[in-house]
Amino acid sequence: MSTKKSLLHLCFWVGSALLFNIGIYIFMGQEKALSFLGGYVIEQSLSLDNLFLFLLIFESFSIKPQYQRRVLTYGIFGAVLLRLIFVVLGVTIVNKFHWMLYIFGLILIISGIKMIIKKEKSNNFNDSKIIRLVNKIVPVSKELEGEKFFVKKNKMLYATPLFAILILIESSDIIFAIDSIPAVFSITTDPFIVYTSNIFAILGLRNMYFLLEKLHQNFAYVKYGVACILIFTGIKLSITFFHINVSVAVSLAIIFSIMIISILISFILNKKRKTLCSRISKNTVE
Repeated sequence: MSTKKSLLHLCFWVGSALLFNIGIYIFMGQEKALSFLGGYVIEQSLSLDNLFLFLLIFESFSIKPQYQRRVLTYGIFGAVLLRLIFVVLGVTIVNKFHWMLYIFGLILIISGIKMIIKKEKSNNFNDSKIIRLVNKIVPVSKELEGEKFFVKKNKMLYATPLFAILILIESSDIIFAIDSIPAVFSITTDPFIVYTSNIFAILGLRNMYFLLEKLHQNFAYVKYGVACILIFTGIKLSITFFHINVSVAVSLAIIFSIMIISILISFILNKKRKTLCSRISKNTVE
């Protein structure tokens, strides 16, 4: 998929979310509309970190783009169902045990700090526990079979590496949801708003992934912005213990500012890096 096509498709899904947001404003009021927008922006921002992980997984298995599309499509459908379970479960827990919001807040702060201090390392996902678990349940063939998830050989059913990758991506999305849904709880605990904001963000993920695949070097420092958003939402949840509430409008302004600053820093530093490399290359030639 070309960069232009990915961008157009992403704009379509973002536009659909904004139209839905207008509908919420008309039928449910300004507060619910702001809550939806806040949840949507948080989910989209945090999704960037998850997409970087998807890039690493596909690179680790040397999966071609034409096969990545099918995995991502099924992964999105799986995420839609998983988020429904997580949202219903999360809202039920929060409604029965309000103090869990403070626990969620601490989890988000810790996750954000870990993201900042964690060093980049090369991961071999072939040795993943998830892959080993799949291999115990059903044998995994060593080679791809086109876009097939399963193949029959010598009267035995084998899962292809593509199916194993799908399971790996779905499991990473479960871990991701542990951060993203509590982060949305910092804006609202209305199950309809939490779920719909999550779903609209998820629907555009495939197109965002292919866009990020081509431009990811320009967004090298966005992960620090994502980490700061996690820390902010964690603090926002935690300080409610002291009856301090940050309005949705202020939260949106802060989250937007963090993302814009991290994107600008990424572009500026990337431009400086390219200029420096160009000068070194020129000096070497001379």
